[in-house]
Amino acid sequence: MAAAPFVPPPYPHDRLDAFRRLASVVPGGIVDCSIGNPVDPVPEPVLAALTAAAPHATGYPATIGSPEFRAGGAAWIGRRFGLDLDPEAVLASVGTKEFVASLPRMLHLRNPGRDTVLYPAISYPTYAMGAELAGLRAVPVPLDADWHLDLSRVTAADSDRALMLWTNEPGNPTAAVAPADAVAGAVAWARERRIILAADECYAEFSGGEPSTALASGSDGVLAVHSLSKRSNMAGFRAGFVAGDPDLVRYLGEVRKHAGMMMPAPIQAAAVAALADDAHVATQRRRYVERRELMLDGLTPLGLVHDGGPAPFYLWLRSEDQVDDGWEVAARLAEAGTLVAPGGLYGPAGADHVRLALTQPNERLELALTRLAAAGHA
Repeated sequence: MAAAPFVPPPYPHDRLDAFRRLASVVPGGIVDCSIGNPVDPVPEPVLAALTAAAPHATGYPATIGSPEFRAGGAAWIGRRFGLDLDPEAVLASVGTKEFVASLPRMLHLRNPGRDTVLYPAISYPTYAMGAELAGLRAVPVPLDADWHLDLSRVTAADSDRALMLWTNEPGNPTAAVAPADAVAGAVAWARERRIILAADECYAEFSGGEPSTALASGSDGVLAVHSLSKRSNMAGFRAGFVAGDPDLVRYLGEVRKHAGMMMPAPIQAAAVAALADDAHVATQRRRYVERRELMLDGLTPLGLVHDGGPAPFYLWLRSEDQVDDGWEVAARLAEAGTLVAPGGLYGPAGADHVRLALTQPNERLELALTRLAAAGHA
């Protein structure tokens, strides 16, 4: 019997269109805290580098990244995590979503004997979709009470078939931040079973404290994924990179050359400038911390409780009485002009929560709180 054709499911955030229309007609307009689109300024050094590089971008850019880009990624890892990394262990990606979606297929071509992708049960939907697009099994790993992977609950049958394991610290959507020993434990667990560990560390600059990295346990069998979308407000630039195991990075670079996955040269130049400048990241971090405090103070009296982690980019909210599911909470917020993402978009285990992205300016968040208070409840 022939296999059934692939039918793309509805894109997760497209399911919010009705709520978006509802929130948009509220006086004052929509306060969109759903997807997490950055709205703060792109740093001036980034714009200057982009402008300077554009007239010279007549040739094809290097798929693996220019020497300056790869050196910039390695230097940033050195400053942020205190690790000495060879620039050749850094690989450019066109943002990170395409890398997340394409990685399982590329790794399966290298190791067709394993057919399973393990990923957090509440997480970025592209982890599971990447497995599905590769024709592989997507197996969610349950989370513990603090929203971290509970690897003790992975069956031997699944671990024997596992090609790779996704980790995500700091976590989206839960804002959880695992301690360094837990990150190291996940690396050790994967290595013991010859599973490639792909660590999504795109929110490392917003950990609520000192960040940890899977690379601290060495690069063997580890790929760490980083993005400039949130740290530098460059989501529209599509600039990211992966760093880690030199053999894996080399292999992926060669495959990606054939696939034509090239970050434009001016974007690479802009990314080099962004990676070299820590001052604008500190400013952005303060913005998110202020917004987190503002919303926590305002939402708690309205019956919405954040029970996620300390990372100051998302709030992981549930109703205080735990009666309503995430879609019901999201509907009530939309009626008051605020759009959030129901937790069920990130896995069935998140169904009683909503995710609120702290990407709106303070004055818009204050408007959201004022309207919610006027409505009498959240």
